[in-house]
Amino acid sequence: MSLDNSTIISPTLDTKWWKEAVIYQIYPRSFKDSNGDGIGDLQGIISKLDYLKSLGIDAIWLNPIFESPNDDNGYDVSDYRSILADFGTMEDFDILLKGLKERGIKLILDLVFNHSSDEHFWFQESRKSRDNPYRDYYYWWPAEKGTPPYRWSWFDVESNAWKYGATTDAYYLHYFSVKQPDLNWNNPKVREELYAIMRFWLDKGIDGFRMDAFQFISKDPSFPELPNDILGNIPEIMKYYGRGPHLHNYIQEMHREVLQHYDVMTVSEGAGGSPEEALLFVDPDRKELSMAYHLEGVEIGSHVMNYGIVNYKKLYTRWDDAFKTKGWLSIFLANHDQPRMVSKFGNDSSEFRTICSKMLTTFVLTMRGTPYYFQGDELGMVNIRFDSISDYNDIDTINKYEFIKSQNGDLEGFLEEQKQASRENSRTPFQWNATPNAGFTEGKPWLKVHPNHTTINAESQENDADSTLNYFRKLVQLRKKEPTLIYGSYTLLDEENENVYAYLRELNGRKIVVLLNFTSQEALFSIPIAVEETKILLSNYNQKGIENNKLLPYEAAIIAIK
Repeated sequence: MSLDNSTIISPTLDTKWWKEAVIYQIYPRSFKDSNGDGIGDLQGIISKLDYLKSLGIDAIWLNPIFESPNDDNGYDVSDYRSILADFGTMEDFDILLKGLKERGIKLILDLVFNHSSDEHFWFQESRKSRDNPYRDYYYWWPAEKGTPPYRWSWFDVESNAWKYGATTDAYYLHYFSVKQPDLNWNNPKVREELYAIMRFWLDKGIDGFRMDAFQFISKDPSFPELPNDILGNIPEIMKYYGRGPHLHNYIQEMHREVLQHYDVMTVSEGAGGSPEEALLFVDPDRKELSMAYHLEGVEIGSHVMNYGIVNYKKLYTRWDDAFKTKGWLSIFLANHDQPRMVSKFGNDSSEFRTICSKMLTTFVLTMRGTPYYFQGDELGMVNIRFDSISDYNDIDTINKYEFIKSQNGDLEGFLEEQKQASRENSRTPFQWNATPNAGFTEGKPWLKVHPNHTTINAESQENDADSTLNYFRKLVQLRKKEPTLIYGSYTLLDEENENVYAYLRELNGRKIVVLLNFTSQEALFSIPIAVEETKILLSNYNQKGIENNKLLPYEAAIIAIK
């Protein structure tokens, strides 16, 4: 992307293309189906390249497209150098990459290196015998040593990360599903194999990697007992998992062996349990990764209003404080593991959905950090809220349901909770138009299409100047014209206001204030700037000015100080 020259960028700023980019996340299974099998694919994405170009985005992050048995929708890779047949062929991938480059759009691939599929050749060999050359590609605990020390698992019905294998009378480790055995990064051969895979894709011309569950790659092979004070405390267990003894050594080695030889970006999911820990991953002096993708901003419960706007502002300000002088952050409110943005952070009622969606989009694209924006949020798509477990495909929801069932628990209450919290809400097919199946497929979609696609779809918003789609486009262009919204400092304003999130972005004397009302009521704000002396750059109400320091319900205003 090229920035407008109206604001001079200081040569002392560490400018990078990935800091200036707007990254659009595509969940390929749900984006566009080209062959009628009900599953989105690469040719489907290719058919929508001009739509992607029209958004003004600079890069796409593509969820896993590698060969996989799909126990966890592609996050269980059985061949890192092959394309899953559901998605197409390597030729399709090459066509997609070429089409993106022709439109000036970069491609970020999702790299799943904490674990592989149990159907990967390495694991198939590893489980055959204790002296197999691939045995130490994974973590095995011999049964004669007794039951291995407990480790918690995300997707195991019993939350147990050890699975017994009778063939070799040993247990293997799986932090996630039993079909996702953890790779042993302590084995240099494993690291060499993984680095070769990275070079394979980088040499094809991709522009970077999103590292899935990457903070968990380092493990103590003796597997000491978990500290008593974290047993049953999942957030603390996650932090424990993310503090492996050689974690940063391995990432620095990866940088030396691979990353430093390419002009690419890297982002690690959930890097660090705190801002200070996250900075260790992305401090340029340490030569590790490009930017941090912290999850604290989305892991705040079922809705932001339950968490509290004051607390939410302090959360983001705390993270920004740690990154003021070095390192770089990602900013996002949604991805494939979260419910829909407007349903979790705003109001998806018919009265407020559109205006609220625009307000949240304003937040994502005006905060300090690289914005990641999930497919369909530009349309204001909302949670589908399934009624039956039979509607779900997600291993996380299904296994939790089975566990509650085995305990004679409250299944009805669980399903009601999932209507708001399940990540399946974000994975429903993209709503292209009002035709059956929303123009996503001519077959039976792999996941139900939201019934509201007849009114919420790209086609109906395309020529509506006031649509959420076109607001997103305007905001992307504004960000490109205003370096202040990229490289400018961030200062929280009106800190204790329970309704309004206000902040100042400043660069080389250019000052821009962002005002966001997170409520369905009019709200007052107090900032040390006379609003009469400002100019509105963009408003989700198309306001020409602000009177009496008052914002309308879910109003967003970006104002420049004259």
